[in-house]
Amino acid sequence: MTQTLQLNIIPFLPSTSEVTCYFYYTNTDIFGYAAINIYDIPSVTKGTIDPSKLTEGKWLYTDFGEKKDNAVELTINLSDCPFFALHYYRHLIREHFLSVADVMHQNFTKDIEVWFKATEQHNDKYTVFLIFTLKLQYARLTDGPELVLSYDGKSKVSNLSIEEISNVDPEIYKWVVYNNRLHRWKYLDPSIKNYLSAVHPLVNNELKPLLGIPFDTPDLTNRYPKYKSYLDFFYSKYLNKPVFLAILDVSKGFHKPISSQVSRVSLQSNELQYGTRTGTDPKKDFKYGKPFRPIPTHKVKFFFIFQADQKQTAVKILYNYLKDGFKHDKWPFPPLEKYISQPLNLDIEANIQFESVETAYETVRQAIRVYERKPDVRYFALMVNPVPKAETDPEKVNLYYRIKEVLLRENISSQVIKSEHLFKEQKPNEIFNTFLPHLEIAMLAKLGGIPWRLNSPTTNELIVGVGAFYSVTQNTRFVGSAICFNNEGIFKGFDCFKSQDNLSLAGSIREAVAKFIAINYQASRLIIHFYKDISKKEIAPIVDTLHTLGLNIPVIVITINKTESAELLAFDTASQNKFMPYSGSIIKVGIFEYLLFNNTRYDETCTPKQKEYHFPIKLSFRCTAEGILDNMEEITKMIDQVYQFSRTYWKSTDQQSLPVTVKYPSMVAEIFPHFQSTRPNDFMKETLWFL
Repeated sequence: MTQTLQLNIIPFLPSTSEVTCYFYYTNTDIFGYAAINIYDIPSVTKGTIDPSKLTEGKWLYTDFGEKKDNAVELTINLSDCPFFALHYYRHLIREHFLSVADVMHQNFTKDIEVWFKATEQHNDKYTVFLIFTLKLQYARLTDGPELVLSYDGKSKVSNLSIEEISNVDPEIYKWVVYNNRLHRWKYLDPSIKNYLSAVHPLVNNELKPLLGIPFDTPDLTNRYPKYKSYLDFFYSKYLNKPVFLAILDVSKGFHKPISSQVSRVSLQSNELQYGTRTGTDPKKDFKYGKPFRPIPTHKVKFFFIFQADQKQTAVKILYNYLKDGFKHDKWPFPPLEKYISQPLNLDIEANIQFESVETAYETVRQAIRVYERKPDVRYFALMVNPVPKAETDPEKVNLYYRIKEVLLRENISSQVIKSEHLFKEQKPNEIFNTFLPHLEIAMLAKLGGIPWRLNSPTTNELIVGVGAFYSVTQNTRFVGSAICFNNEGIFKGFDCFKSQDNLSLAGSIREAVAKFIAINYQASRLIIHFYKDISKKEIAPIVDTLHTLGLNIPVIVITINKTESAELLAFDTASQNKFMPYSGSIIKVGIFEYLLFNNTRYDETCTPKQKEYHFPIKLSFRCTAEGILDNMEEITKMIDQVYQFSRTYWKSTDQQSLPVTVKYPSMVAEIFPHFQSTRPNDFMKETLWFL
């Protein structure tokens, strides 16, 4: 299986080797000025500057322009000062595109965004822009400066100015375009209020219904050809031209990684163990392989929660599907008992029906409070939710969360099914057979069963996953932690807290380590899958908590980008226009930094489903012990582990790109802010209630 890989990274040569710049001590926080760390230009600053005048003792500022008052003149060799050179190259690129791009923006990492109006415009209410980002880096894959060119999708800008839009809460505006620049609305210079007729807001989801603009439909098709086409177009039209080549010589084109920069996970890493067989595709294999571990208790009772007027429609349909399966000549689906090896034992007396959405919460709360349950029976609620997916009323949308929390407080797991999925006007019921596998596998996992696990030997490694979700309603980030006791993909122990609460995170990890030791006697090392770069401040309580347990074991932190990487992307140019690299491909893109392609293109015969053309995830490594990360074999094993953990996702049979070590905690953190509880109870910590 051969592939020809090409990254969206362009090595280049500068047009000059030396530059004279004028520097200033004052912090000039203006577009176009760069903050220069004196340690990036040590040879030229020694003896020429006054250290007492430096901002925070280390910063000088320059706009790379003409000399002004109080300037410090320095001549710098760009080869000797490569990181200063990146600032200079960024300045050259910015100056070039000021007269070329339709909109310019410098993002929070100081990279340059250039926006161009799309050739085709299909709505007179907004203008569509194509967004590209130009990022500079040094010697990540080559021995010199590199330009990362990424396509960042499209954005819509209202054709109506803010002056022309009436009766809109100004808080809805997030970003606006003025004078060919992108501005954050809340930080917009007050003087620009005199020109609101020239200020146009970006169309966000809050603004769309107010302007009569429809919501976007998610694109689940293969994005690789489209992204490659845009990148090739940008390179040929704007970069590989004499005017730009005179600034930076990018004529070599996109970088093709050498063999030492490319590897692949073990071919057995996508193998899963079911109850009676092994396989790689849960969509096909689970039906015949059965659960790896069926629901551990024989005493499970199901009951329904529903709106009264849907009893003979949606509720009856769902019950028949679970009891008798989906009858279809071409796509039949077995009953619940055959698919997940669990009888549908219905407790009719426990059924709860409410008259309307407005009375649903109180009706359920009262019914659960007075219902007498047997202590040795596991109860499971099947709620048919009458609130449609397109509902915008927050009270109605929150019904799902309010009822789920009431049930969890009483140690009852639940599965919610929207009634609109159960019956359609045109082709009744024919669509729901695609929901049933996801629905029933999630039910199995919530009741303590194990649908499948990784087919790999057990080790004494403890793996902890940490994920996060930003809550718009509470204006804060919540962090969830998921504890994996070994490398088999078996999870137990979840918690959730606000992102600033590092001590609670460390405490949850301490508890997990203590439990692990009680079962396994020792732990060889702790591996943390973290949703972002972890700081010394965040890792210190974790290391301290290990010391309190008398453990002096290595802590390895693998940062896993929660968002699939479009910033760094690779294409297989030998893949017959599909362009997605083989599943398990690993590309080294920096010191201890890697791209991992996690999809279902296992060989040249595979044709992934629409939703399975995943972009790569970016991994970076840190370790508290020296030497471990210098061993490429160990790095590959840990990347292989990340790859495997994406295959133990039990909310559906679809292949995921993110490992559940990060995905599960982010799901917890997404739901928990909607609850009234400040911390999960013991039942919530020990079950997969969020699937």
